[in-house]
Amino acid sequence: MSDQETPKPGGERPGPGTEKVSEGYKSTLPGPLGTLDNLISRIESALLAIGVLLMAANTISNVVGRYVFQNSLFFSEELNRILIVLISFAGISYAARHGRHIRMSAIYDELPPKIRKVLMIAIALITATFLLGLAWYSLQYILSQASRGRLLPALSIPVWTIYVWVPVGFFMTGVQYILTAVKNLLEKDIYLSTNVLEGYDDSEVEI
Repeated sequence: MSDQETPKPGGERPGPGTEKVSEGYKSTLPGPLGTLDNLISRIESALLAIGVLLMAANTISNVVGRYVFQNSLFFSEELNRILIVLISFAGISYAARHGRHIRMSAIYDELPPKIRKVLMIAIALITATFLLGLAWYSLQYILSQASRGRLLPALSIPVWTIYVWVPVGFFMTGVQYILTAVKNLLEKDIYLSTNVLEGYDDSEVEI
């Protein structure tokens, strides 16, 4: 890519502009792993786009109804609650893909490249394990809510539908971290995600 700085050999940290830029996301992983990565990327994009657009439309409609027609949308608050959960948990997968989660790297940054690479693989796999565990437990919580048969007062839909995106988001993020570990095993350089090299942009401050 023309906008991508050539990685430094031996796993050294590249300079600014470490994220690959393209018109649409395309995984750099080989074979079925790349297909899975691209599929998750499309799901993330669709969920985030739909969620944000629906929330904007719902909020604007509610404001217009309240101040123009003197009648608010009775389901607006509940719909926004559902969309906030959707956007939040699709967003954690998106942030993992683009290496945007908070990192405590004061000690890590001072280590030699080979040790950083081993640590990055370990961090990705441990994070993936916890996230997949959370996906499992959140699914069990949803099943317990579904068995109670409670409904939302305004929309009259099952309460468990609010939380259905929680295990989906945890699962997609966990898979993303597994793919990150695989990427680091396949490549010489160190990757924060499948498409983002380790490093700092000009706008970022190294701590």
